[in-house]
Amino acid sequence: MSAIKDSEKAALEEAENYNQYQDPIRDPDEGKSDEERAELDRQLVRKLDWRLIPWLCVLYLASFLDHIGNAKILGLQAQDPYITALVNANVSDFWILDDLHHMTSGQYNAALSIFFVSYSVFEPISNILLKKLRPRIWFTIIMVVWGICMTFMGFVKNWSGLMAARWWLGLWEAGLFPGVNYYLSCWYKRSEFGIRAAIFFSAAAVSGSFGGLLAAAIGNMDGIGGLHGWAWIFILEGIATALIGLASYFILVDFPDEAHFLTEDERLRVIRRLRADNQASANHEAFQFKYVKQGLSDWKTYMGMIMYMGVDGALYAFSLFLPTIINNLGYKATKAQLLTVPVYAIACVFTIFVGFLADRMRKRGIFNIGFGLIAVAGYAILLGSKNYKLSYAATYLAAMGVYPCIANTITWVSNNSEGVYKRGFVLGLVIGWGNLNGVMSSNVYQGPDSPWYRPGHLVVLIYLAACLVGGSILNYVLLIRENAKRRRGDRDHWISGLDESEIADRGDMRPDFIYTL
Repeated sequence: MSAIKDSEKAALEEAENYNQYQDPIRDPDEGKSDEERAELDRQLVRKLDWRLIPWLCVLYLASFLDHIGNAKILGLQAQDPYITALVNANVSDFWILDDLHHMTSGQYNAALSIFFVSYSVFEPISNILLKKLRPRIWFTIIMVVWGICMTFMGFVKNWSGLMAARWWLGLWEAGLFPGVNYYLSCWYKRSEFGIRAAIFFSAAAVSGSFGGLLAAAIGNMDGIGGLHGWAWIFILEGIATALIGLASYFILVDFPDEAHFLTEDERLRVIRRLRADNQASANHEAFQFKYVKQGLSDWKTYMGMIMYMGVDGALYAFSLFLPTIINNLGYKATKAQLLTVPVYAIACVFTIFVGFLADRMRKRGIFNIGFGLIAVAGYAILLGSKNYKLSYAATYLAAMGVYPCIANTITWVSNNSEGVYKRGFVLGLVIGWGNLNGVMSSNVYQGPDSPWYRPGHLVVLIYLAACLVGGSILNYVLLIRENAKRRRGDRDHWISGLDESEIADRGDMRPDFIYTL
């Protein structure tokens, strides 16, 4: 408790330094006691939570259901035992249409990989467009269009059509995950962001628990209207996604200064508390290319990319290999899907737990390191195991380690990137680079390596140990050194000769901005 109080005291001192560079905003709680202010603050955060978080989780759940629905393909006859295992276990995002079962292995891998290419390339741009177009417009556009892409995937007849559909699907889905994380950072303090990002990301784990069952139910429509079951999966889930996107226009709000569900005093409180937390995310900042250059020239951007590639590559590989473990236990279809439920449930619980604890302690790096090592242990067991039940048990360790580090890494990057457009661009760049490693995950497990897939496990183990754990340790040490220099005054020369607006415009490169460890 003493450490937390010291951290809060330091945060207040930093806020006082920062606020001298900002335009003054009326204090709606002037004259109120500290206890009254604290209660109003708690009420405000609860109001934000109930208004923002549930629908954002629905959006992310919809994006994952689109992928999971693809897995249950009726009438598939695949010769590759690994692909057969994927289909039987409803693995997310790995599928082949029965009309296309003559695709070569290379064509199959290309169909998987091309999604991640367009997805990754477009992510850094998407957050800039989100800020310029406003969230409810941007999220509505991308969801409606990717819903249309999904719907028309029900009519794909050849590999070329499949490749085109996957490319466009990845391009339009790219705006959601980095966009929502950036959007949340515009509403909450740095010490509150982690648990919200964790709850949002936990929708992915929840979707893994029942998405395959939903696809199985839709698959029973095989033959209706002269369409295959897999076609109805794409069509119905695509339509549902588009409808959710349309509803978002009326349900989502843009940024705090325009939030219609808040009173004028509450809007002022949101903006003031963000400023007190050394954030300018609620400000109207005109886009300039210099913010892109700031993101590209910041060493923290590249540390974030290293850490996130380590955990995101492992995440995709995990979702790929889990159903293979289940299949090797002798279960198929619904029973296999049910056995994935407790694994994803553990992932969900630990993701939220880490988000909550990291917020309370105001530390991120130690959780990346600690839970990264748990994931390493899980994959080390998978690498050495020759027992299916032991391998299944190891997936729990992998889930406990990988899933929490996704949300925690994104929060850590967001906490240490300040400036409206810089933060949005950096988050897009980090998440985009991480998702590009889905190409690795799409190709690292090969049929000839069945049933133990040791080369694949070794690659994922290296990703986790070198990039996630090693990158987190290096980032943690470098941030400690930089904070020490700022506290000693070694960076004060950065603002020498600058006026107040120029100092504020430097964002996290101000000498008084202390990084979250």
